[in-house]
Amino acid sequence: MANWFPKWQAYQGKIDHRPVASYEYLPPLQSALLGVQHAFAMFGATVLAPLLMGFSPNLAILMSGVCTILFFLLTGGRVPSYLGSSFAFIAVVAAATGHMTGSGVNPNLAVALGGIVACGVVYALIGFAVILTGTRWIEKLMPPVVTGAIVMIIGLNLAPITIKNVAGQPFELWMALITVLCMGVIAVFSQGLLQRLLLLLGLLMAYAIYVLATNGLGYGNAIDFSTIAAAPWFGLPHFTEPAFELNAMLIIAPVALILVAENLGHIKAVGAMTGENLTPQLGKAFVADGLATTLSGHQV
Repeated sequence: MANWFPKWQAYQGKIDHRPVASYEYLPPLQSALLGVQHAFAMFGATVLAPLLMGFSPNLAILMSGVCTILFFLLTGGRVPSYLGSSFAFIAVVAAATGHMTGSGVNPNLAVALGGIVACGVVYALIGFAVILTGTRWIEKLMPPVVTGAIVMIIGLNLAPITIKNVAGQPFELWMALITVLCMGVIAVFSQGLLQRLLLLLGLLMAYAIYVLATNGLGYGNAIDFSTIAAAPWFGLPHFTEPAFELNAMLIIAPVALILVAENLGHIKAVGAMTGENLTPQLGKAFVADGLATTLSGHQV
């Protein structure tokens, strides 16, 4: 067990010249800021995807955190990863449940959860197969050109939803462009940690501009905190028991192959950024992600 986790070391050097390795850690404040930034960056997977499928985004965020901790423990902290909902589930959940994407609460939520549990089991079994037989076959089956194309297709498939949300709303379109511009300014004109925090700082700048434009100048929809102020500080989540219907499981379970491609591409990318060979961790990462997917299917 002593060798399950790496020997953690404090990061030494300048962040502009050398990336942070998976076994290194930054000072607490820098780590916290980067963690908050990544949580914001994952809002598409932790809030938007659950909303489109008719799930509870509050519970999805909770389980995202729980499953990320589970993943960290099962992989021994050797694979940097934050778990969220895969957009690959959106189309198959809609097909299995008859739910119109983005139309509110999914009335057949339990059926979708049963399919997600089945998908997690298949995903974990693939991980065990990789652990037992090695990684060469999965790398040949899914080279970068395949994993990259899969991720690209998922993104392009969601483009109509994004366009629909801003169509006929010029103010929202301009705010989206301003947000991208804020991030671009930070990326070009800053260095060191500030440049690494371009997403967080860009969002804060764009948020301040939005507040000024809406609450101050009367453009668009003003930000209203009354609902948040009236909400209780603490609450208990509402869990839904999964229902296992064969047709739904047959539709949703094959998404495990896409999850393998996504995770494989992610691990290869992280390895390239840190200069480490994370390929030996593929099997453990698949098993951990599969078990986390199975756990999430018991909750939303």
